[in-house]
Parts: sequence; structure tokens; C-alpha cells
Amino acid sequence: MTDSLTIHRPDDWHLHLRDGAMLDAVLPETARHFARAIIMPNLVPPVVTGAQAAAYRDRILAALPEDMDFEPLMTLYLTEETDPADVAAAHAAGLIKAVKLYPAGATTNSASGVRDFKKIRPVLEQMALIGLPLCTHGEVTDADVDIFDREAVFIDKVLDPLRRDVPELRVVMEHITTSQAADYVRSAPAGLGATITTHHLVINRNHILVGGIKPHYYCLPVAKRATHQQALRQAATSGDPRFFLGTDSAPHVDPAKESACGCAGCFTATNTMPILAHVFEQENALDKLEAFTSLNGPNFYRLPVNSSTLTLNRGAREIPAKIQSGDGPVTVFDPGFTPDWHVAD
Repeated sequence: MTDSLTIHRPDDWHLHLRDGAMLDAVLPETARHFARAIIMPNLVPPVVTGAQAAAYRDRILAALPEDMDFEPLMTLYLTEETDPADVAAAHAAGLIKAVKLYPAGATTNSASGVRDFKKIRPVLEQMALIGLPLCTHGEVTDADVDIFDREAVFIDKVLDPLRRDVPELRVVMEHITTSQAADYVRSAPAGLGATITTHHLVINRNHILVGGIKPHYYCLPVAKRATHQQALRQAATSGDPRFFLGTDSAPHVDPAKESACGCAGCFTATNTMPILAHVFEQENALDKLEAFTSLNGPNFYRLPVNSSTLTLNRGAREIPAKIQSGDGPVTVFDPGFTPDWHVAD
């Protein structure tokens, strides 16, 4: 049994930083442990052009504490009006590392997303040509599809046809929640990866609903059955390079979560690394933690692995229950256990 583990500094390949006072509050929680992160573009209004991505990047860097080292990896929000030339120019300038597909109405601030997938074909073809990945929120939004089935239906009805139509397109299935998604990634010959969140390794739908509704466990895609949770654990801890960490850490102030129509999202930036070390040790895969958090993502995105390191030491350390923002308190994800690990100072 090891009591200390040093790994290449991790990256977060799916992160919500928001803007304004919330950005100021949550950015240090990520930058403390992570060197880079793929930044989600679903602001209000969304980040849809290269110029808007540049302005958002500048706001993030302005909010970064002087003693922290962090690189935001910017993305564009895909709409039916997205200009392929603007996407190509932003990529050529080194500004963006991906484009994000939200089916309209699928999650927080997704109203500007895609309804007619035929209209985005020119953008996807341009992205395939230049090697720019597409990040997908993998759920259909049809009212007649059960919320627990929306990911599996998305694979069959949207993603698989899309990948057949544009076979050279590199795709990241973000925050997968089902065994079907994990199996689909494994079945792909090349060009397909998937992120897995911290909270989907820890909770299933019973945690949300049994004994009363737990609003701080509610996210989209919603957590599924325990069998799917275990499939995600197996994928994350396998060492398979197609699976890598994307926390989908999504801060909301408590009144927005604890309401009659609570917002979707779990805020995990603060304690992800101790939780993951705990989970990987439970799965007898502590030696695979570095691949999941620090190696597989850079490999997929064709970026260098971080040269700096992060050390985890055995021993519990108290994590704050909330952080304070200028907009109000934000509850930190509670895994339901005290992690046996902490990040060394």
C-alpha cells in the first residue's frame, strides 16, 4: 500500500467557469490542481465566434490569481449559423481547441443549440479537414424519450449517423453516463474519445432520489442505474486511452439549486482529485489514475503532457462544504464519504 502518489499535473477536459463574480470565485478552485481545462462556451449569450472566445479567454486570465498557473483551452458554441471560416481562423490562430455541440434544450443555457443537424454539416466537414474535435452533449431532447434513455438514443439516432457522414471528424463524447456509451467508444476504430465526470463515478440515480430529493446531485445528463455507474468505473480505471477526465464541474448558487425548478450541475472542482484517488483505490487501480487524469486527454487533443507534477498523500483532509461567490454561496459536491487522500500543499 502506497501512502504517496506523484503524477503529471492533471487537466480537466470539460469545465464550466461561468463569468463575472462566479468566475472570480470558482477559477482558483480549478487552477489550484489543474494545469489546463476545456472551457465550456454556454454563457448568456453563448460564445459563438472567435472574437467572443478571445474576449472570454481574456476575462478568465484577468481573474486568475497572480500566484497560479493555468491555461484555459477555449471552445466555440456550435449553432446552425456558425461560420466555418470563423471556426477555421480561430483554430489556426491557436485560440480554440474544440467546438461544442449542444442539442437545443438539452441542458443549462442550451437554447441556442442545434435543432436541424443537417445545417451544421459544412462546419463539421471543415472541422474534420483541420483536425478540430467536436465535443458533444450526448442527449436527444424529444419529449417522448425518457430522460434516462436520452444518451443511448442520441448515440443511435444522432452520433452514429453523424460519424458515418463525416468519418474523419474527431469526436469527444462528453460526460458519458451509460454502459452503452462506454461500449460505443470501445467499438470505434479511431477518432472517438469520452470524458467521464467525478460525480458519475460516485453517484447513481438512487443517490438523487432515495430518502428525499438531493438537488446538489442533480446534473445533466442525469445519473443512471448503479450498473451504469459501475460500467463508468470500469472504463475510467481501465487505462484505456479513449477515456479521460472531464469534471463538468458546474457551479450554481444554492438558491438556484435548492428551488422548485433547480438547476442542473455538480460543483466538483474543489475536491475532484482526492475523490478520484479514493475511487481508483477502491477499484484497485491507483496506478491508472495518472492515465485518466493527466495522460489520455492530452494524447487525444494532441497536446503535450504537463511537465509539472501533483502529489497526493494518504490521509483525510477537511474540504469546505461551500465556497462563497459575489453572487452567493456554492455548495461543493459531497461524495458521501471522506476521501482517504488529499493533495499535498
